[in-house]
Amino acid sequence: MIHPMAIIDPGASIGEGVEIGAYAVVGPQVTLGDGCTVGAHAIIESHSRIGKGTRVFSFASVGTIPQDLKFQGEETWVEIGDGCTIREYVTVNRGTVPGGGVTRVGNGVLLMAYCHIAHDCHIGDRAILANAAMLAGHVDIGTGAIIGGLVGIHQFVRIGSYAIVGALSGIPLDIPPYVTAVVARAQKGSGLYGLNLIGLKRNRFSEETIAELKKAYRILFRSGLTKGEALSRAEAETAPLPEVLHLLEFVRTSKRGVQR
Repeated sequence: MIHPMAIIDPGASIGEGVEIGAYAVVGPQVTLGDGCTVGAHAIIESHSRIGKGTRVFSFASVGTIPQDLKFQGEETWVEIGDGCTIREYVTVNRGTVPGGGVTRVGNGVLLMAYCHIAHDCHIGDRAILANAAMLAGHVDIGTGAIIGGLVGIHQFVRIGSYAIVGALSGIPLDIPPYVTAVVARAQKGSGLYGLNLIGLKRNRFSEETIAELKKAYRILFRSGLTKGEALSRAEAETAPLPEVLHLLEFVRTSKRGVQR
């Protein structure tokens, strides 16, 4: 059902079974996949592709121009996958040309109320961002990662797959895959707190994989070795499982540095 008071641009493409509430705005060059829901007063401003079954709640704002002073009106996009939930007052900005031109949200992502997704961010499938999590430009969130409420993430930071970041953290460095992190800048003891064991078990990681990830974690983050030394030792002393290799490659390719 499309409410008669909704405002829909003629250039928008609306799929089958879409529901659009009163006073919602769907602008030009917007595609809504089958079964989407757009709540009352929500805005899909322009240049947005939203997948099947995604729900955009009231007062959310998607497809607005990036908060980047270099932006000059270029054609850039927001792409949101299937089955996502975008709660009240979430903002998702379009990409920028230097950043690749697309802000991308994967499938099955939950963005709780007041989250901000800045230009050129990439969020992997099934990630969860709790209330008022704030992503600066070019942030990359891996598959299945969980970001706590009121977390602020610096531009260009990567959060690895299945990592969990505790509420109120300020994240200036990359967070490796599979770990638990709490980063409170004015507090001693901040950093990594071991593997996200609950998350790994929920996602059916095998006991062997978890055991090898524990070995790699201890070598990489608790041995006191330099980055290069730790990587070499971890490669020599752990089984070459895909998850372990992913962790090692994440650390090896970090540009901002990795939180310890």
